[in-house]
Amino acid sequence: MRAPDLDPTGEHHGGLPTWPWRYADPGLHTRRQLRRLGLRPGGQEPAAQVVCRHGQRIAYLYRAAQALPVRPMTPGRAAALDRAMAARQTCPICRTRYDHCLPLKSVGSCLPCSELSDDEREQLAALTATA
Repeated sequence: MRAPDLDPTGEHHGGLPTWPWRYADPGLHTRRQLRRLGLRPGGQEPAAQVVCRHGQRIAYLYRAAQALPVRPMTPGRAAALDRAMAARQTCPICRTRYDHCLPLKSVGSCLPCSELSDDEREQLAALTATA
């Protein structure tokens, strides 16, 4: 435990109580921990923070007693989520939808399409645009 990471009063961290990794109060949870419990922060401000990776990373902690239940998945929300995932899983060149997210920011397409020459890519895009 690093001494600078222990600040239960928040005096040195802008008023936010701070603990080292695994030392926080039992009633405080990260977003992921709340989600596993079927809860969400529900608009509450972080009650504290935990510092990990030698002070390089922080995670906000929320009070489980003030957390709200996770909203149920409705058909509309499921459809919106499916559309969002389709955008991340569909190659813009060949229009194939994969079961994983594609590296669209770095590669720009699926891996088979990324290995095509520019001429082949244009031909494939023209074929899929007419179909």
